[in-house]
Amino acid sequence: MPLERASQILEVGFEDAMAVLSLPERYRIRLRTTKLQERLNREIRRRERVIRIFPNGVSALLLIGALSAE
Repeated sequence: MPLERASQILEVGFEDAMAVLSLPERYRIRLRTTKLQERLNREIRRRERVIRIFPNGVSALLLIGALSAE
């Protein structure tokens, strides 16, 4: 997936991702992070440590996409 296409996908989903900000603060505190998201972030970091150096930005996005699809 070219980097440009990934950028377009992020732009399209930005409003949905930021919808939590329209809620009152007492709800936002609980909803801003979830255990599932934290788990995905840990898994990305774990795999990134093994690879260390990505040849380009697209390869990093491919890794993140593959982990997200799992």
